[in-house]
Amino acid sequence: MIEPTVTMPPKRVRRPPPLRSVRPPRDAVRFPVLAVVFVCAACGLVYELELVALASYLIGDSVTQASVVLSVMVFAMGVGSLLAKRLRCRAAVGFGLVEAGLALIGGCSAMVLYAAFAWLGESRYVLVAFSLAIGVLIGAEIPLLMSLIQRGRAAGATRSGRAGRQASLGEEDDAAGTVADLFAADYVGALVGGLAFPFLLLPWLGQLTGALVTGAVNAVAGGGLVLWVFRRDLTRHSRSLLVAVNVGVLAVLATATVLVDDFEQAARRAVYGERVRVAVHTELQEVVVTGGRGEPPDLFLDGRLRVSGRDEYRYHEALVHPAMNGPHARVLIVGGGDGLAAREVLRYAGVRSVTVVELDPGVVRLARTDPALAALNAQAFRDPRVHVVYADAFRWLRGAADHPQERYDVVISDLPDPGITPSTKLYSEEFYGLVARVLDDSGRFAVHAGSVTDRPRTYWTVDATLRAAGFATRPYSASGRTPGFAAGPDRADRTSGTERGPEDWGFLLAVRGDRPPALGLAPDAPRLRSLGPGTLESAARRAERTRGAEPPPSTLVHPRYGA
Repeated sequence: MIEPTVTMPPKRVRRPPPLRSVRPPRDAVRFPVLAVVFVCAACGLVYELELVALASYLIGDSVTQASVVLSVMVFAMGVGSLLAKRLRCRAAVGFGLVEAGLALIGGCSAMVLYAAFAWLGESRYVLVAFSLAIGVLIGAEIPLLMSLIQRGRAAGATRSGRAGRQASLGEEDDAAGTVADLFAADYVGALVGGLAFPFLLLPWLGQLTGALVTGAVNAVAGGGLVLWVFRRDLTRHSRSLLVAVNVGVLAVLATATVLVDDFEQAARRAVYGERVRVAVHTELQEVVVTGGRGEPPDLFLDGRLRVSGRDEYRYHEALVHPAMNGPHARVLIVGGGDGLAAREVLRYAGVRSVTVVELDPGVVRLARTDPALAALNAQAFRDPRVHVVYADAFRWLRGAADHPQERYDVVISDLPDPGITPSTKLYSEEFYGLVARVLDDSGRFAVHAGSVTDRPRTYWTVDATLRAAGFATRPYSASGRTPGFAAGPDRADRTSGTERGPEDWGFLLAVRGDRPPALGLAPDAPRLRSLGPGTLESAARRAERTRGAEPPPSTLVHPRYGA
């Protein structure tokens, strides 16, 4: 018997939906991470520039201090990247602690560095220690963030099974893009931090407060990222630890910010003594005037003794009056914002005009308005013959040299010691070449060249540079410098106890040509307290005794005043 065939209707087969890549929510992590990298990079560069600026101010020689800070910090960043490997298993809490430590150390670095100089008299070792610590912490940031991102993606791939495995292939391909994003945010943040430091933080907050505020921003950004975006990677104990550490760091930074003015005043008294009369920060430097009531003032520029009221007349008489032995109707003073060189020039009745080229208007403003300084310079800036130009002397001379009417009978270079890096270009062969173009054929050029006995190589380098620029020179010196604080390029040369600082100033009198000028005083010279018959001859002999092998001249591209 044949059984009938029963045809069943075909069953509808439901096809599975196409596989989709299941990825972790990238934008929820990516943008906060890049934003924090941007902020932390800006803070890191601010710490770096803060150390360079403060070390240059406290120690001197900005080129050396910048080289030390940058080289040590870059080396330490490599060390930090290697040390970050040990924290990969606990990358979230590690990153949070790194940022808290960076905020605390970087934020307090300026105050500690200033305190070490003020009370211990030495800050070089502190500078190196902070450069190392900050560099190690900065170097650990990117490796720890990469570990967090990779662990998050790996966890997402594991939870999503096959789809996750397919997604992980795409994530591996995107690893290079993630690294590019992180470093792009890092570099752009460094750019913003580098521009914010000189244009926002320094003029608005100053060095100490600016570092503290930067530390607070760093702590909030780093702690917020870990406690918000990567909170699932934290245990309850780790979360409590990070909260406590960040609150403690912010409390320390806030307390230091409240006390920063009192700290700065105490540190300033430790550096300058109890007789601080005026302390102002101009756009270019710190200007401090010390001295009690009825005492001659002392003027410090960026912590270096520029004018000692008790014996400044020795310096200014020796600088100005030998150059006035000849025509002196038109006089140019390069520097001299304190008005003291102009005071000596104005003692000659034959002077018709005095042009003072000063970079910092704040110094001239103080010399005009401070009663003690104004009395010391005999109100020189009120004389109608004096014209003040606020400009960089090098740039101004380049413009003046192109105008034949800008010719001077006397040019006086009243500048800081040539070992101070910002003034090095004003002791270069190129600068002296510009002076030669504005100096009359019979004119004289007087140059302050630093201490003859304390820095003879620097002094004779100035002499060699003048001669390379076409001048014939006559060296001489003047004795009398208040001991106890360096007037040279290095603030760390402060002396104490029975030690004494440099006790002379070195000068060079120069004329165009190959015949050295005669040392002497003009027939109409006023009565002087420090220069008398035979004084200049003995001063010349004293300087000549220090002459050694002739050093090479200094130029813009090869400055030679560092030794």
